[in-house]
Amino acid sequence: MYLEYWGLKEFPFENVPDPKFMYFSQDFEEALIRLLYAVERKKGAALLTGEVGCGKTTLSRVLIQRLSENNADISLITNPSLDPPDFLKEILYQFGISPAPNSSKSDLLSMLNSRMLENMREEKITLLIIDEAQVISKPTFEEVRLLLNFQLNDRFLLTLILIGQPELRDIIRDIAQLDQRIAIKYHLTPLTFDDTVKYIRTRLKVAGAEKDVFTLEAIDEIFRSSMGIPRKINNICDMSLMIGFVSKSHIIDSSVTRRVIKDQSSD
Repeated sequence: MYLEYWGLKEFPFENVPDPKFMYFSQDFEEALIRLLYAVERKKGAALLTGEVGCGKTTLSRVLIQRLSENNADISLITNPSLDPPDFLKEILYQFGISPAPNSSKSDLLSMLNSRMLENMREEKITLLIIDEAQVISKPTFEEVRLLLNFQLNDRFLLTLILIGQPELRDIIRDIAQLDQRIAIKYHLTPLTFDDTVKYIRTRLKVAGAEKDVFTLEAIDEIFRSSMGIPRKINNICDMSLMIGFVSKSHIIDSSVTRRVIKDQSSD
């Protein structure tokens, strides 16, 4: 609706995990490097946590994009709130394997093991990414732990990446046998003010903007209201562009962002 008015080719602040719009703060860069290291060095398991809306899912998509170029076989689970049999089936489905409806647990594990061995022979990485892992049930977490038993004397056949909200750290800590196998852990923090400035300008540039649209004063309002959480930043910026378009503003200043923030806080 407001694209032409602001000289944009696409919407810059959609809350979808599009790697194209990824802004690499130092925090995000380090998180990605650690996850890539865990996968490429076959470390077994890694844990990524962060507050709601901090960009964990987008970071996982960037990781997948990077690894897809490096001969990786990836299963991505985005809704892990499943009982153990359905969880194993979902893993296989995401690897492109369709087990028979009456397959037993041993059948499912055998199919998974065969896929991992095949990948090893073809020098492929076998990667399982579980997003929103804090919702995994205790019985299913036991299955997750047992998946790391797929290994040879010198390597894990599967790399597991668990992604979730901060409480996932406590859940994992209470499962000692799983906690001890997680070689790399990282917690994403909110953006700083300087990163918020760069984040907003980066997304606008990717969307086609040829000039700064938000004043620094407006971004300061956005930063303080959002507390540096990317999802909240996106919501405020998107509505600010809409309000600016409706009011025929030439730039988004603090008067526009304050109006948006006030409207959102009254919802």
